[in-house]
Amino acid sequence: MAKVTLINPFEVPQGKEDECLAFWEKVAEYMRRQSGFISTKLHKAVVPGAKFHFINVAEWESPEHFQKAVENGEFKELVAPYMTVFPHYPALYKVIRT
Repeated sequence: MAKVTLINPFEVPQGKEDECLAFWEKVAEYMRRQSGFISTKLHKAVVPGAKFHFINVAEWESPEHFQKAVENGEFKELVAPYMTVFPHYPALYKVIRT
């Protein structure tokens, strides 16, 4: 199967940007060590009032690789304290047109 793209937008309460960035860095470090991980980039909204302040875009070799990474106990422990602080909406996508 062709690689997949994770698109994960984050809602970030005002004043919590630095905390969210630190959280993202921790998770990115974990993900970089996982089999099937290719790359990640964090995007920041440039207009005031955007619903999603940060959007993570990452590439994985397959949906199975990503699923294995997020089902790991280490990952669940890492993200548990932030699940309600920074609501996020991860989903996997594949390219269908270029």
